[in-house]
Formats: sequence, C-alpha cells, structure tokens
Amino acid sequence: MDLDPRKQAFSFFDEFKNFIFKGNMIDMAVGIIIGGAFGKLVASLVANIIMPCVGAVTMGGKGEVGDVFKTMSNEVNGVPIPWGTFVSDFVNFLILGLVIFIVIVKLVGALTKKKEEVAAAPPPPSADVALLTEIRDLLKAKV
Repeated sequence: MDLDPRKQAFSFFDEFKNFIFKGNMIDMAVGIIIGGAFGKLVASLVANIIMPCVGAVTMGGKGEVGDVFKTMSNEVNGVPIPWGTFVSDFVNFLILGLVIFIVIVKLVGALTKKKEEVAAAPPPPSADVALLTEIRDLLKAKV
C-alpha cells in the first residue's frame, strides 16, 4: 500500500478528471442548461399567453394577467388559505407536461422514426442486378 500523499492526490485528480470529462457527464450538463432555458420559455408561454386566455374565458377578463387563480382564497378561522395559487401551479404543471409531451414524444419521436425508416430502406439494386432480374422475369413469362 502506497501512502505517498502526492501519488494519492494525483490519483484522486485523475479519477475526478476521468469522471467529469466523460461524454455522458457533458451531455447531462448541456441537457440541464437547455432544460432550464426550455423551462423559462414554457413558463413565459403559460404566464403571458395561456393564463390570460384562461382568465378571459373563466373570469371574463377580470383577473390579473397571468395570475388568474392566484387571487382566489378562503379564510378558515382568520387564516387565509390561498388555494388559487395551488390551482395556478397545477395548471402550469399540466401545460408544461403537455408541451414536453408534444415536443419530446411526438416531435422528436416522429423525427427519429423518419430517420429510422430512411436508414432501414434498402438501397436500389445495381444496374446488372436490375438487368438480371428483368431477364429472369422475361424467361418466367415465356414458360
């Protein structure tokens, strides 16, 4: 057992370097960054487009833009219970789930399936194979 602290430090650094620069680790970091940006985009869609439309339909345009349900609350023994905030967050969650489903499952799935179909299609036969097939078919027709 080698107890030299310099070798242990270099060994630890090498292990860390191998761990951090693996391809899947970098892919995960990129995915997290893209996911954060995508989350902000969907949150903006919900707050600025969908929730005002929901407010216009359900409250006749009387609610604040983007905060349709957040003003709804009841009091129990003098304690306010803002149940509208939960409803608003739940609607945001459902819309986020729907957008992710459409983008990831439907759109990316369709693109992936199309690529697989193109890759699975056999290449057209060469000129000599096509000629031999034609000759074979003509001979079968004569018999």
